Amino acid sequence: MSEGTELGRFLRARRGRIRPQDVGLPAGTGIRRTPGLRREELATLAGVSVDYYTRLERGRETRPSPAVVAALGEVLRLSADALQRLHDLVALAAGQAPAPCPGPARAVRESVRSLLETLRPAPAYIVSRTNDLLAANRPGLRLFPGITDWPPERRNVTRYMFLHPMGRRLFRDWEEMAAHSAAHLRAMAGADPDMPELAQLVGELVVKSPEFARLWERYDVRARGGGQKHFQHPEVGSMCLTYEVMAIFRTDGQRLVTYQAPPGTPDHDAMLLLDMASPEEATLPEGAER
Repeated sequence: MSEGTELGRFLRARRGRIRPQDVGLPAGTGIRRTPGLRREELATLAGVSVDYYTRLERGRETRPSPAVVAALGEVLRLSADALQRLHDLVALAAGQAPAPCPGPARAVRESVRSLLETLRPAPAYIVSRTNDLLAANRPGLRLFPGITDWPPERRNVTRYMFLHPMGRRLFRDWEEMAAHSAAHLRAMAGADPDMPELAQLVGELVVKSPEFARLWERYDVRARGGGQKHFQHPEVGSMCLTYEVMAIFRTDGQRLVTYQAPPGTPDHDAMLLLDMASPEEATLPEGAER
């Protein structure tokens, strides 16, 4: 697959999600042959010729100017993350590929493992750039019931969400969380399109999860930061926890994810129960690295 084709797929996917009325155009009468904007409508709104835009979408034009990219981003109503993805694809189409990243770092420093323990009773864990679960404190591991059914090398938060029997039941707003998770992987693909572990994970999820396959084709892009997650945990019940995601210094994409809730609230009490319950294991073993 050429990078120009990937750029075209991105543009077609995002064009198909913009309704004419979203950009001030009349909906018209009759049945539209394709969802969203037509090529000529997008080209007109972006201030380029239909022929030029068609060549861009088909991968025959690979060097649009920054002004054209900005105009396309505005018409397509791209978020900051999605606009960065568009810039990345344009650079790749022009042959300006970034230097390949080294292989994934799965070893977690002892100081970081110690940090996880100091954060108790708050659930906390370390994930790789593709969301492999590399280490966790007791409540962090118990936050994902049944994940220890899988061997350490299979424990991945995104894989759990889409493929584990408990994944859909754990998250009360599963559809939203699943969309964010797929969009995060799209952002990773933009940063390093040749990442082997990402290609392997995405390939597995596309084959095994129709929901993921549908979300992947939406070409949404979202960097993970922080927010709230609503859980319906089989052992501690309902809880809404605020989470933060922080990069670990001098690692290849490792991130610390930690959760919290206001003291004295039912959410905080439920969170405490995760730390009090007897776990199958408290942390991932040193031998979990591939």
